[in-house]
Amino acid sequence: MAFATLGLAAGCSQRQQPQQPLLIDNSLTEAEADAGILTPEVMWKMSRAGSSALSPDGTQLLYTETNYDMAANRGITQILMQDLASNAVRVLTDATANSHSPQWSADGRTIYFLSDRSGSQQIWQMAASGSDARQLTHFDKEVEGYGISPRGDKAWYVQTVHVADRRSSDVHKDMPHSRARIYDDLMVRHWDYWEEGDFRHLFVADYDGSRIAPGQDIIGADAAYDVPLAPYFDMGEIAWNNAGTMLAYTCKPLTGTAYAESTDSDIFVYVLESGVTQNICKPHNFGTGEEAQPSDSIAMPGYDKYPVWSPDDSKIAFRSMRQAGYEADKERLFLYDCQTGTLQDLTPGFDYSALNVRWDGCGWIWFIAPIEGTHQICRVPAAGGDVEVITSGDHDIVAFSKAGEHLVAELNTISQATEFYEVNPNDGTLTLISAINKPIYDRIRMGEVRKRWVETSDGKQMLTWVILPPNFDPEQKYPVLLYCQGGPQSVVSNGWSYRWNYQLMAAQGYIVVAPNRRGVPSFGQEWLEQISGDYSGQNIQDYLSAIDDVAKEPWADETRMGCVGASYGGYSVYYLAGHHEGRFKAFIAHCGIFDFDSMYGATEELFFINHEYGGPYWDETNATAQRSYAHSPHRFVAKWDTPILIFTGEKDYRIPYTQSLEAFTAARVQGIPARLVEFENEAHQVFQPQNSMVWNREFFGWLDRYVKNRP
Repeated sequence: MAFATLGLAAGCSQRQQPQQPLLIDNSLTEAEADAGILTPEVMWKMSRAGSSALSPDGTQLLYTETNYDMAANRGITQILMQDLASNAVRVLTDATANSHSPQWSADGRTIYFLSDRSGSQQIWQMAASGSDARQLTHFDKEVEGYGISPRGDKAWYVQTVHVADRRSSDVHKDMPHSRARIYDDLMVRHWDYWEEGDFRHLFVADYDGSRIAPGQDIIGADAAYDVPLAPYFDMGEIAWNNAGTMLAYTCKPLTGTAYAESTDSDIFVYVLESGVTQNICKPHNFGTGEEAQPSDSIAMPGYDKYPVWSPDDSKIAFRSMRQAGYEADKERLFLYDCQTGTLQDLTPGFDYSALNVRWDGCGWIWFIAPIEGTHQICRVPAAGGDVEVITSGDHDIVAFSKAGEHLVAELNTISQATEFYEVNPNDGTLTLISAINKPIYDRIRMGEVRKRWVETSDGKQMLTWVILPPNFDPEQKYPVLLYCQGGPQSVVSNGWSYRWNYQLMAAQGYIVVAPNRRGVPSFGQEWLEQISGDYSGQNIQDYLSAIDDVAKEPWADETRMGCVGASYGGYSVYYLAGHHEGRFKAFIAHCGIFDFDSMYGATEELFFINHEYGGPYWDETNATAQRSYAHSPHRFVAKWDTPILIFTGEKDYRIPYTQSLEAFTAARVQGIPARLVEFENEAHQVFQPQNSMVWNREFFGWLDRYVKNRP
């Protein structure tokens, strides 16, 4: 997802001519420094780190950094290198274009990257010093992802391919000015784009050290599906083996309604010498070694993603979900034996998902796991055994790279955007090695973050983050915000967000209550799975348990409370608006689900609705589905009595903007104060700098007016 959103955030991959350098001054104004609090303006001056990679010898760290110019309404992404011995940082690319996705050559002498400095996003290379930058591809279409083989003689890359005619001007060629799309089956659109017959395909090409030649489409020119998977197109789903002779990738080779209803992606291996492709996730490919799984398990009907080869290329580790049609199932760490064709689940007794999988050369597989509202680095023996949790603490480790005994993690918290930490692989000790946003942290006060365990209505313990305003005074009373998480299966972690930032809310004088209600990961599968088919049930009670518990504190003003959330959190806001019994003075919903019936016909990935609601609204024999639709928020609008602000994006096809229009209409027809903010060039989230600034002004303006009672 980070890769998919990078282009949106930087907003510059379609230029025809190179631009002048975007010179950005991120220093705080005198007024901002004197105020000493986090504001939307200050947050957009922060540098955003990402996409890091250790050199093969573990001495240098490559990473990207994106900075934004609010007046220009765009940003620039550059590649930097940090020497781990001295911590000295050098900028390797200039500010005339976006450069990202850096990779090291196997010998550490060359850096490959993507850049649009020629007017189109292509593959480039430069020396490890940053000198001698050269363009390796000169294709008519942009390159969306790539990987150079360890031998340095081949490359894979991803480009769009026109597979089917969906535009009326293509179907009816004598009507070139017609503007229609024509479909005979699903899916007609996905996430933020209409399906117009163009799909991402995987190509393999020759590379002679100075040029990557046009390659072979190994998916097939007529394949109407994507590699990597839509809608995020994460290039981590594609991997060379270490010998550079085979390529493993993730694919869901389905079309039409079957594609919309299924999560059955598999791992495929392409052999360069023979051109043969093998699906390693289907039973007929398996041997009969003793590690083979029972037949009911090896059907592998759920998501199988992110192949990673062992150092000797004898095995492939990957992440696998057991259940069909369930996008939030536990991600098991599976091991495929290339010699015997057998599968082994390495984490059967580990009640958390395995993410960001990496091998080392000493028989261990490393990964990140969400554990009790945090993300930690773990490892497990490749031969099988118990999982060891290496790191600890209240933080989010979002990615890491490893080279020998050197391990560097990308880490953030509620109070700190991503910085780099060196990790001791033996005891998990974390050492901060970067200072990307230190000039801002030195002048800005963050609020205290408290870890609170709240008893739920069914007697369980729920982790709730409580973020206090800077300079908190327990003798005063503060307005309170209940934050409702999206997903719904998305952890409320101790991590940083540039969209829903708890510290930004707290800095405006609010106490923020962020509960890990039923349905979020990192508290075991039972806690996670309870929400499916029960949207209006226990998790709603969890929200109320959290806000009622904090409202009892002497410093919490229970007469001034608001409720905010996006996506599933937006649904939660709509539902609570009809069931809050006077608790809240204002609501804010962003891209929320309002009408379950119309949502079923307007969304795109039907597997989500089928699993979460229980099925379609017309199936009167399905008790779970009928209960879900009976508790759709729109059925309770007669009980709405509280001002509500509604955000939506016109290009949101996951939860279409019509859901927000319906909610706004229902509020205004009943005379309830309401405001609709519709972004014509945003989808499910708001990425553009000036759009974000408008979002924040509207967000805090609404809360100040109706929660703080300010004119």
